[in-house]
Amino acid sequence: MIEAINDALDIMLARDPDVVVLGEDVGYFGGVFRATAGLQKKHGRTRVFDTPISECGIIGVAVGMGAYGLRPVPEIQFADYIYPGLDQLVSEAARLRYRSAGEFIAPLTVRSPFGGGIFGGQTHSQSPEALFTHVAGLKTVIPSTPHDAKGLLIAAIEDNDPVIFFEPKRIYNGPFDGYYDKPVEPWSRHPDSEVPEGHYRVPLGKARIVQAGEALTVLAYGTMVHVARAVCAEKGVDAEILDLRTLVPLDIDAIEASVRKTGRCLIVHEATRTGGFGAELSALVQERCFYHLEAPIERVTGFDTPYPHSLEWAYFPGPVRLGEAIDRLMMPA
Repeated sequence: MIEAINDALDIMLARDPDVVVLGEDVGYFGGVFRATAGLQKKHGRTRVFDTPISECGIIGVAVGMGAYGLRPVPEIQFADYIYPGLDQLVSEAARLRYRSAGEFIAPLTVRSPFGGGIFGGQTHSQSPEALFTHVAGLKTVIPSTPHDAKGLLIAAIEDNDPVIFFEPKRIYNGPFDGYYDKPVEPWSRHPDSEVPEGHYRVPLGKARIVQAGEALTVLAYGTMVHVARAVCAEKGVDAEILDLRTLVPLDIDAIEASVRKTGRCLIVHEATRTGGFGAELSALVQERCFYHLEAPIERVTGFDTPYPHSLEWAYFPGPVRLGEAIDRLMMPA
């Protein structure tokens, strides 16, 4: 996934002279996760450059660049660090096109690793996606495969609205199935690993059917797509798994069609439960599919606690909790 993201940035830097990449250590060092490795050497210091340790400064500069006509791609080193720049995103980037009646836009794509996977505790492992889905004017994207990471990032950079692009660092180097604290296999041996060369887009707002099924709909994104897939296979349940890919805009038509077909819905995300995006999904499914539901909607999420450090693996929604939710959903009415 890291290589796919690097490739997307490389292609867009070469394709569009208005694209610039900025952030802490993204230049000479190539990023803390190496997602920007080699880009400064290839494209120059005016296109890929390091910034001071100031998230509000990084986002603020990017908003100004977008208004000026550039397409900045700022990196926030960890999603946990994005909060100092929240006011710039909410009060400036998200509103600029509306406040100016279309005279100015803010076509910035804020990349940031998010979620657990490195035992980083409370300051390196948060999943704050719900904060941004609540803000009108922002788009929120979370890929789960290298193919989608590249195509979605290109689509985000070319979009005229500000996009929050969260990269699940737990699957940077391979997918997890929920049992181990390291990837179960490298991406090179995974069926979703193939990444086409050159420029291509994965459209924002279109979910992906990971696998078709008749008995149960699973709504997931990021790392949890792979966890859900493994658990459903282990349980032998004929589940239809939807990878949402973008939370805003949301492919509500795909969700509605799947739940109306299966009659059961399981929602999975790593973020804390209260106020999580799963609550919005649950409300939408209830509003649109109530008369088709054969069981209460189930949510399996992170706990409503500060993110644990040494107990990170217990915090993740895993096989035990997902299995119990599936059992409840599949109980005879």
